[in-house]
Amino acid sequence: MKNPAGVECHYFFGDYFRGRNREECRLLKSAIPPINWEPKFCDNCPVPAIRRANSCEDMQLKLTLKRPLPLMPKRVQVTAYCKKTHQDVAEPQIGCGECHKLPEVFLAD
Repeated sequence: MKNPAGVECHYFFGDYFRGRNREECRLLKSAIPPINWEPKFCDNCPVPAIRRANSCEDMQLKLTLKRPLPLMPKRVQVTAYCKKTHQDVAEPQIGCGECHKLPEVFLAD
């Protein structure tokens, strides 16, 4: 479903049936503690780009809201964890490197 920023997002949910206007981010809702979603969070959210680049089923995304600098608005920051290798993922767009090996053509000698 497309989020308010106009990007297809797996975690965004909108219920518009019979005049309802309920929208939520299921990834923010599942955070501990749950984070109240606001439509402006979708503007700079990196999750849709990560999901387009890497659709690994073993990678879990965790969102936090942080201010990059004081007096700036909060932004969504993502950390990733691989359930298969039990390690943090440094680059969520690429993955951990163990679940999906790169072909030898792309490996440097």
